[in-house]
Amino acid sequence: MTFSEATWQGVLPGKPEPFFLDAGDGERSVVFDQLFTVLLSADETQGQFGCFTMEAHKGQTIVAHTHADVHETFYVIEGTVKLFLEDHEGNQLSRILNPGDFGYVPATYLHAFRAEGDYNKVFGVSTGGFERFFHALGTMTDDRGAPAEPFIPSREQMGEAFGRYSNIPKLDQQWQE
Repeated sequence: MTFSEATWQGVLPGKPEPFFLDAGDGERSVVFDQLFTVLLSADETQGQFGCFTMEAHKGQTIVAHTHADVHETFYVIEGTVKLFLEDHEGNQLSRILNPGDFGYVPATYLHAFRAEGDYNKVFGVSTGGFERFFHALGTMTDDRGAPAEPFIPSREQMGEAFGRYSNIPKLDQQWQE
């Protein structure tokens, strides 16, 4: 399904006005083995921030990356997530986040995460506009919950998504466990 064919198109108002979503509603995309649901986009916040959830079963560490101007938060609702960070001096730190734990990654910090529990759900907030990166990298879905089948984007799709959203991958990054 392409972005323009998404059956949920129009779920979010697309402008700053009050609205409500029922549990599981929003703009949903499968990215690798994770389901991302955009709950609020830059369109509704005049570009200030976006809100989304990530749901996944236990999986692999995502590609290490950084953003020049995107801040991200990780608030664990269910399960366990390991957040990896590297500061500007090359010092690494990681932390296991359990339900109720919170992590913040400022712009320019190299980072990655891995879903560790059997079922994991994270609430995230990012700089406005970045929430739609997940749509560009993934494939739209009407399914709810962690995907049973992964979606592997093509190299072209990954390049386009990473470029459009200034997401700079570091493919050779090794994390200290």
